[in-house]
Amino acid sequence: VVKNIYASICGTDVAVYEHGPGTGHRITVGSEFGHEMVSEVVQVGKNVKDIKIGDRVYPYPRLAKGDPKRAGTTGGFSEYVLIPNAELGKGVYTVPDEIPSKEASLIEPFTVGCRAARRSFPRQGENAIVFGAGTIGIAAAVAFKYFGMEKVMICDYSTYRLEIAKKLGFETCNLQVDDFINHAKEYFGMAYSLNGPTANIDCWLDAAGAKSILDDFLKLGKIESRFVSVAVNKEPRSIDLLHMTYAQQSIIGSGGYMKEDVDDVQEIMACGKWNLESMITHEFPLEQLDQALYKASDVNNSLNVIIKMKK
Repeated sequence: VVKNIYASICGTDVAVYEHGPGTGHRITVGSEFGHEMVSEVVQVGKNVKDIKIGDRVYPYPRLAKGDPKRAGTTGGFSEYVLIPNAELGKGVYTVPDEIPSKEASLIEPFTVGCRAARRSFPRQGENAIVFGAGTIGIAAAVAFKYFGMEKVMICDYSTYRLEIAKKLGFETCNLQVDDFINHAKEYFGMAYSLNGPTANIDCWLDAAGAKSILDDFLKLGKIESRFVSVAVNKEPRSIDLLHMTYAQQSIIGSGGYMKEDVDDVQEIMACGKWNLESMITHEFPLEQLDQALYKASDVNNSLNVIIKMKK
């Protein structure tokens, strides 16, 4: 049994709050809610090994409940959570002392972003662009730099979120006011696409889900560029496969995360190179969860919203 310390609000949590059961993760009325948390072990069974009372842990949503379908209903917004048949390095991970508890509440969304960056097969010295300055988008940008990419730009419509990304050291593009392709050409330099000169971007990563992003990639992406989709986007799409074939482009999906992503995120956070806690813009007590979910939906005035549990 763990006692939650902090829980972070995911975009799918907001979707469920706004639109009800059947949206986001398979959350139903009366079920546990929330899945991004850092917790303290308060009780262990006699067969549990290497986990002791007082340990600070990250419950891994895909395995914490013993059912990957429960990944979105782990119980982040509960005071206590039962983790059956807990195994260290599977259902739970210990959190290094170097990572503050607030920052540790971001481990889960950061693993999603890290996985998306990894799925692009990043190489040293390459360039990447990320669409979406939410937690997962910024996490992917951080992971790109961690994996050795040279230049990384983050694009969004939210001036508020882009300012936070800029303070973390990233080039930004406000799609409301900036000329995207000219800005990209100036920052990344020039390369060639089937349609002529374009920006020298090796990987496009979609953490926003707008229809135009894939369209722009197919039209403007340089020869041998790659596109990774991590955004929730159910709309069927048409793709000109012949164009893609001649351009030698790749389209890659990314969903969830693996143990290697948890390990990398813990290392990213422990190294202290980025002030990731600056992404947490608001904190609420559990009693104000409804207000917290409402604030998290306001992309122009918030980034990551967390719940602080009672001690």
